[in-house]
Amino acid sequence: MLNVVALNGRLTADPELRHTNSDIPVTSFSLAVDRSYVKSGAERQADFIDIVCWRNTAEFASRYFKKGQLVAVEGSIQTRNYTDNQGNKRKAFEVVANNVHFAEPRRDSYGGGQPSSGYENQQQPQATVSAGDNGDFVEIDGDDDLPF
Repeated sequence: MLNVVALNGRLTADPELRHTNSDIPVTSFSLAVDRSYVKSGAERQADFIDIVCWRNTAEFASRYFKKGQLVAVEGSIQTRNYTDNQGNKRKAFEVVANNVHFAEPRRDSYGGGQPSSGYENQQQPQATVSAGDNGDFVEIDGDDDLPF
């Protein structure tokens, strides 16, 4: 069976880290993902897709992702059934993220808080985030020492 999802969209709110009763980190957020087609004479539509991250991925997303940021998510679709407050049976569709990535340069590194809209900023050094020896993420300024 194949259940693979790849999404690129903007966060609708800052992810908030929570912990389960057994102290497992989890965060959830929603991505606004533009549809790839536009009906003639209409505005482009977006779908709002719920994402769930667990453990290190949850900690990473809650620490570094912010509302409005363009991110890429790779994962799988899962469904779950629940009963709402009014006693109605509901079904939720969520993407459980295996990997999350930045999909644009940091906004504050180019001044004015505006995201890059083209190629003019490609030569600027970008910060890279990597896992340190103890599992914490550390920011590496510039790309001079990177092996690729």
